[in-house]
Amino acid sequence: MIIHPCRKNTIGLLVFGAVFLAGCSAEENDGGPEENAEESGEPADSVSEAQTGDWDVEVVAENLDVPWSLNIHEDKYYMTNRGGEMIEVSDGETERLSLNTSDEVANEGEGGLLGFVLAEDFADSSEGYAYYTYRKNDGTLANRVVAVEREDSRWNETEVLLDDIPGSRIHNGGRLEIGPDGYLYATAGDSDEPSLAQDEESLAGSILRMTFDGEVPEENPFEDSYVYSYGHRNPQGLAWNSDGQLYSSEHGPNAQDEINVIEPGTNYGWPEITGSESAEGLEIPVIQSGNTTWAPSGTAFFEDTLLVAGLRGESLYVFNEEAEEMSAVFEGEGRLRDVKTEDGDVYLLTNNTDGRGTPAENDDRLLRLTLDE
Repeated sequence: MIIHPCRKNTIGLLVFGAVFLAGCSAEENDGGPEENAEESGEPADSVSEAQTGDWDVEVVAENLDVPWSLNIHEDKYYMTNRGGEMIEVSDGETERLSLNTSDEVANEGEGGLLGFVLAEDFADSSEGYAYYTYRKNDGTLANRVVAVEREDSRWNETEVLLDDIPGSRIHNGGRLEIGPDGYLYATAGDSDEPSLAQDEESLAGSILRMTFDGEVPEENPFEDSYVYSYGHRNPQGLAWNSDGQLYSSEHGPNAQDEINVIEPGTNYGWPEITGSESAEGLEIPVIQSGNTTWAPSGTAFFEDTLLVAGLRGESLYVFNEEAEEMSAVFEGEGRLRDVKTEDGDVYLLTNNTDGRGTPAENDDRLLRLTLDE
């Protein structure tokens, strides 16, 4: 393990209400925020009060090559990388395992091996679920959700749960999580065809819900449909608070990134409305980034505080729902793809080798952040 200070430790206390200058747009465009900071020498009492210098930062693993999704189980770390490998880290040792899939993983643009979640009985079953991009027989890109199993130092796809989710070089969504209701959730982007997000018959531009056998739950809002909510552009984060309320992060078209509270059967407006626009029958975000960009990806709750990993924003953000404000509480490590919390610590995956960042030595990395007491 390597313990080190942040590469850039020049940011003072980033309070809620920080003023951002205009960035250019969401993940696929250039630009980024600029913060208005205050100095403080006091240690932070909580994540929402943290500043860059208030974190002890430990490198858990490095040289990970575009990691996308992180799971933690019994002091062992399980990750996917976009190229199609399963990565396991234990006792400081990193092992790259192959994933045997029914079609080759298409690591093209934003596509590849994306979401991954361990089964709730993983300790006994060695099973999990993955989301990946592949090429169909007609040459077009698509995504699928599959069951996978670890066996003999490799992972194998054992069943296709949901196939032919529209895909593209951009906007594949890709996040997988298990909800407190015992169902498997997946985010699907609009596959660079915005109109599909308003098509209730399409899986694109939606948050999807299914059983672990790939069946449509009877409680889903639309009959015989995996669609749980729709009108999404490119959602990449899913997290539930202690009350069981689902939150999702979403990339906007020209900045205007969103955090949404997800209700079943609800239309979140893309491409009919963006940013602060509203229209009858369309849900507006609980917060959106305006003229700046977060390019929000993975999300997690720290107690009941929502944390958001920012790609273009290159920050870990905290959402203050009461104040309706988003603030950066950690930065200096470049693009951040996923965030998880475990035993009072915060874990981050950097994504500086994804073709849009500026890789530093030993990127990409898994970091563990602990509040400095």
